[in-house]
Amino acid sequence: MLARRSLLLGAGGAAVAAALPGVAHAAAPQSGGPLPLPRPSGGLLVATRSLALVDHSRTDPFAPRSGPRELMVQLWFPSAPTGTKEAEYVNPRTAQILETGWAAPAGSLARVRTGATTGGRAPRLPTLILLSHGRGSVRALTTSLAIELASHGHLVAAIDHTYDSAVVSFPDGRLELGNLPANPDDWDAQDRLEIGVRAADLRFVADRLTESHTLRPRIGVLGHSMGGPAAAEAMRQDRRFLAGLNLDGGLFGTTVPDVGLDRPYLLLSSAPDHESWGRWRAAHHGWGRHLRLNGGGHLTATDLPAYAEAIGLRQVWPVAEWQYAFGTLAPDRGAEITRAYAVAFFGRFLARRPAPLLRAPSRRFPEIEFHWSRGN
Repeated sequence: MLARRSLLLGAGGAAVAAALPGVAHAAAPQSGGPLPLPRPSGGLLVATRSLALVDHSRTDPFAPRSGPRELMVQLWFPSAPTGTKEAEYVNPRTAQILETGWAAPAGSLARVRTGATTGGRAPRLPTLILLSHGRGSVRALTTSLAIELASHGHLVAAIDHTYDSAVVSFPDGRLELGNLPANPDDWDAQDRLEIGVRAADLRFVADRLTESHTLRPRIGVLGHSMGGPAAAEAMRQDRRFLAGLNLDGGLFGTTVPDVGLDRPYLLLSSAPDHESWGRWRAAHHGWGRHLRLNGGGHLTATDLPAYAEAIGLRQVWPVAEWQYAFGTLAPDRGAEITRAYAVAFFGRFLARRPAPLLRAPSRRFPEIEFHWSRGN
């Protein structure tokens, strides 16, 4: 059974690297060819643009200076061919910080190719999915999953939770680094604070993205690691969130394990089980699934498996941490499975499409174990 620390340790590559002794600087500059993210399975081309948002109704509890809560949000959406340039994976300054934290060669992340384009206005779509990264991670590490969902017709909004994210780059040139404590004196209080802020972030972004809509989109929420309990807490607080997907996140900092939810919630885990998941299964009273990805690692649902070995991370991460992060599944296979179940889940509960994949074990994906089910 996983402890709180091990669920947090793999929340993002930066969090893993921060825990490693002797990792202080990047290796020699990287050379090599492009590293494409897995191609999306949907039939639609995808574009992206970023938004800087300010929530003047809240004072940021994590900011070193008193002020309103500021966020960066990246939108991913279906787009007609425009001939504009390919969207970069991360901007150079953010890349430099991540590469240094991971002990990866300088220039590694410039090799990653998204396959999406930049610019354009996000269309008003009938479905919206909010995406919350892991503790100490960045929104960029869920790019492949965001593109996959957008290629199936959804508007996806990936949020950088400022000061929780390893680094957030704002349009005015500011870089705000993560500052959450690695070992707080009171984990329960810290979890409640962090999940409360994340849930408020999700609700605020939903407000801003739907405020001018005459017809409200159907909204889902998706989180990896600590983004999973944030998704659950946002659903508990706000009935606009119709469906939630948790990718390997212990349900800390929220009362959802004790009160359950009355709307669809899917837990896709790599860990066999966790005590907070058991409590949630007993309390949940909506449609629910707990699916286990055998052979998966805590970071299987992120982009890192697609390029971690190519940029030399296997050589600098301890064997135990590598195994915990990536498991034994081939990177392409792990991505294929995670994306298939995410597409099926949001297709069914937001877009009202048939989703036989969610009904029973599949011969196509024998790695998925139906650990628990509620509803048809």
